[in-house]
Amino acid sequence: MIRRVPAVRRTPFVMESNLTRLFDEMFSDFHRIGTDVFPSFGQTDVYEKDQSLLFETELPGVKKDEIAIKVEDDKLIISGEVKRNEQIDRESYFRMGRRYGQFQRSFPLPVDLIQKDQIKAKFEDGILTITAPMKESIVEQAKPFEIAVE
Repeated sequence: MIRRVPAVRRTPFVMESNLTRLFDEMFSDFHRIGTDVFPSFGQTDVYEKDQSLLFETELPGVKKDEIAIKVEDDKLIISGEVKRNEQIDRESYFRMGRRYGQFQRSFPLPVDLIQKDQIKAKFEDGILTITAPMKESIVEQAKPFEIAVE
């Protein structure tokens, strides 16, 4: 076997992959208690547009059929799994910088405003867009108003 990098220089990479695996195992069951698992994965923008609440989530490397979306306990929950290419031997890596495994993101919903039966999701170019129509605008409700002093 030919080594491209001396063993001394490989050690940090091996240690990093072992630490990463340790943390992955430690947090693997957190999705069962409603905590975001790896919240840095699946960066999400949430905004209102045309009286709908939109959630745009980056999911690079995820396939459409590996995404699950549900509304539970007044929360929108996005979960799934990013699978690693098992054809490449783990010992061949010098650095493993991408995340693999299960992920979950949850967002509180204004349930009294959301029309649950009309929520739609679209996945295109690694971006998941969830549109939740609302009965009335959150932005309009949040506008400050003045009260006259008598």
